[in-house]
Amino acid sequence: MINLVAINSRVMKKFLLAFALVALTVSCATNKAPKILVLYYSQTSTTRTVAEEIGSRLGADIEAIVPAVPYDGDYQATISRGIQEREEGTVPEIRPLAADLDAYDYIFLGYPIWFGTYAPPIAGLLETVDLDGKKIVPFCTFGSGGLDASVRDLKAKLPNAEILPGYGVRAARIDAMPAEIDRFLKTGGFLEGEVPVVEEFSEVRPVTEEESALFDAAVGDYPMIHAKAEEVSSRPVPGGTEYIFTARDLPRDPAAEMPASTMKIHVLAEEGKAPVFTQVVR
Repeated sequence: MINLVAINSRVMKKFLLAFALVALTVSCATNKAPKILVLYYSQTSTTRTVAEEIGSRLGADIEAIVPAVPYDGDYQATISRGIQEREEGTVPEIRPLAADLDAYDYIFLGYPIWFGTYAPPIAGLLETVDLDGKKIVPFCTFGSGGLDASVRDLKAKLPNAEILPGYGVRAARIDAMPAEIDRFLKTGGFLEGEVPVVEEFSEVRPVTEEESALFDAAVGDYPMIHAKAEEVSSRPVPGGTEYIFTARDLPRDPAAEMPASTMKIHVLAEEGKAPVFTQVVR
């Protein structure tokens, strides 16, 4: 006599096993790690240092952007070429990429700041690749600033891409970059781990004499800044205090007349260290 109960039990076990395998397959496909490419241009190796730090921490693929005709001159030669390209409205031709951009979920796009925005080889790249629908994470290196301006320019150039919050660091502060990159990647959800909660900046107030002296000490060695701090807001951060100064440009020649111009200068004052400015936002 056929045991229908036993047969039905075996059929049910096979069904449940098959269902479990399908569910596991779907779960693995849904929770797979995003594919990340670190794509960067670097002339002096400073931006490359940041790119390699990001690539190492994320286990990401990495590729350098290479102009067909490299910027291989000295500082003045590079400036002269950049000015000529801007006046002519041209961008440098870029060698074809090895990476297939369609294969990546996120692209970390790195560059130095030249003339207040991303370096011309990035403009050359954007003329030759399709980044519509991509998630772009900008990162940059600079002498004084340019992250905010370059992100605005990327958003204008790539209206159909998602430009995520970026990271920037002064070349003079490259030693601080690894710790900052760690916090940046954790804050963005690219790495697991706790990030210290940081308070909002205080209300803007007139600077005190002590804060004015701190500002002067932070920018005094940088020849491109000649300004007087007028207002400030601040907040405590791990190991010290972060400030945002509103500063007024001063003429180099006291007798010269110049239009009123202000800038925001971020300053970090860590315990036991001299204050340093981290970026200028104009």
